[in-house]
Amino acid sequence: LGPCTPSPTTTFGDLRNAKAGQGRRRRIPSVVPPPELQDWLRTFQRWSGPEKLLALDELIDRCEPSQIKYMMQVIEPQFQRDFISLLPKELALYVLSFLEPRDLLRAAQTCRYWRVLAEDNLLWREKCREEGIEEPLNLRKRRLLSPGFMYSPWKFAFMRQHRIDMNWRSGELRAPKVGISDPKSPVDPWPGGAPTRGFSSWWPFPTPSSGPPQCVQTLVGHTGGVWSSQMRDSVVISGSTDRTLKVWNADTGECVHTLYGHTSTVRCMHLHGNRVVSGSRDATLRLWDIETGQCLHVLMGHVAAVRCVQYDGHKVVSGAYDYTVKVWDPESESCTHTLQGHTNRVYSLQFDGTHIVSGSLDTSIRVWDVESGNCLHTLMGHQSLTSGMELRDNILVSGNADSTVKIWDIKTGQCLQTLQG
Repeated sequence: LGPCTPSPTTTFGDLRNAKAGQGRRRRIPSVVPPPELQDWLRTFQRWSGPEKLLALDELIDRCEPSQIKYMMQVIEPQFQRDFISLLPKELALYVLSFLEPRDLLRAAQTCRYWRVLAEDNLLWREKCREEGIEEPLNLRKRRLLSPGFMYSPWKFAFMRQHRIDMNWRSGELRAPKVGISDPKSPVDPWPGGAPTRGFSSWWPFPTPSSGPPQCVQTLVGHTGGVWSSQMRDSVVISGSTDRTLKVWNADTGECVHTLYGHTSTVRCMHLHGNRVVSGSRDATLRLWDIETGQCLHVLMGHVAAVRCVQYDGHKVVSGAYDYTVKVWDPESESCTHTLQGHTNRVYSLQFDGTHIVSGSLDTSIRVWDVESGNCLHTLMGHQSLTSGMELRDNILVSGNADSTVKIWDIKTGQCLQTLQG
């Protein structure tokens, strides 16, 4: 159309031409410009910003729908941005962390940079932890998928578990393998180790005179991995990724009750008398009567997976991935205290009726007063996740992923011993 009066400000045409990487060009080359067009454009350029907006508003009112549609087709693409690619990598990964694994796989097909982000190993590690998938055996063996793309062992572990789950639900049935071994033989009759899905095995504790341990009962019935269990006399209770608890007679191997109610993996439980409290990844706890199989109470309040629970017959104490510990009155289904202080997921608990001890991924152990909800001590010294503890009177023993065991006095908060080796 020829040059117009130059403007000191950047125009939409400048942005469009810069993005296209080419000179100014006509949008409708088949139309001959009317002779008054240049005068009209010069007049428009002389107006102030508000005057231009008013003129555009009047112009739009006089356009036909087809002309408005054409304007949208020209303007909209110029303001579309790949916001993920424009963000710093850390923020882009944070945004992608909210996607489900299925959507992450779809995002990887968008473009090369999205694929690099969607293959991030730490991103898939969190997805695995959310599903309870343990550390992959080949975690340190990273290799290139193709030039520029690093293979993620955590993603492989997630996909492998997903395929196993799909095969378990809808795969072809195969004849079971049966292994028989001499108790004196050290050879494992199951190639690659004993199967771990769908059942629990009960082994008596060996003594020097009893010889190697022998499996005296195998409890078969779960349709998913067994994540938690409790035992009292001849009663065994197990919790599974199939969302159920099962009550077994350990002497006969019979399943007495199947307890339905949770909507995700039963991750933890604690048995007291004829009642058991279960915690699940559905963020709820349930109190059951194991003699009748009835669900007595449902405790709701956590906003993430429940990872550990303790029950003394009166109070329920639970720790969860929402960084909190909660104290419950199960009869009224009310939360009496929410203990806040941990800065990461709570993985382990001990409760003696007076004190609560919680271990977290933030490397600390906290001692709480159950009546007031106050934090009495913060035990620092471990370097990683405290996954298991035992409390006897005022002595606490903690096992940690940093390969140490520490002995503490919870009344003083002092570390008495560190066992290494």
